[in-house]
Amino acid sequence: MASGDRERNQHGQFADRMPPERVLSVFEQRDDRARPLTANDLIDALDCSRRTAHDKLNELVEEGILETRKIGARCRVWWIPIGGGSRGSESTSSDQEEVQRPLAVEQRVRDMELPGSGPRLLDRQAAILAAYDYLRAHPSAKKSDFLEDVYPDHPAGFSTAEGWWNVIQPALKELPQVDPPKERGHIWHFLGG
Repeated sequence: MASGDRERNQHGQFADRMPPERVLSVFEQRDDRARPLTANDLIDALDCSRRTAHDKLNELVEEGILETRKIGARCRVWWIPIGGGSRGSESTSSDQEEVQRPLAVEQRVRDMELPGSGPRLLDRQAAILAAYDYLRAHPSAKKSDFLEDVYPDHPAGFSTAEGWWNVIQPALKELPQVDPPKERGHIWHFLGG
């Protein structure tokens, strides 16, 4: 397609035809999620130009969704940080110490089937990890505690606390050392030190 045939937006610029979710899908669909990607990996997977690949990757870095590092004179890699989606949130140094959770927990959350994709999915994963961290810090907690203390800082795109809980609660049950309430019970427990 010649550049004269490309669609333009209201400002006369070429319309963006590659949403960030498409770029993130390349990261999420690879077999080895620990391996960072290069711009060439993205170019091959999306059949796009080098400029487009770099623009999209840099945009996701600015949003805090990806991280990047230069690894040679002319090479750079990008990756989704562990616990991605929670960057940019304010926390104290004591909060950062508390968040030292097992990598297996973060991997399990990344592997969960959750509604949403791209940044929305990352926000929901971060909300589940925040609920897990809250339970670790408060080893006996009620549903209302999560709704009052976790939901306001990690709404993950949900407009109501109940909608949020309907996604967070079943995911939280699946995490290690979490003891959900027994039938007709109300107290969540964290088992272990």
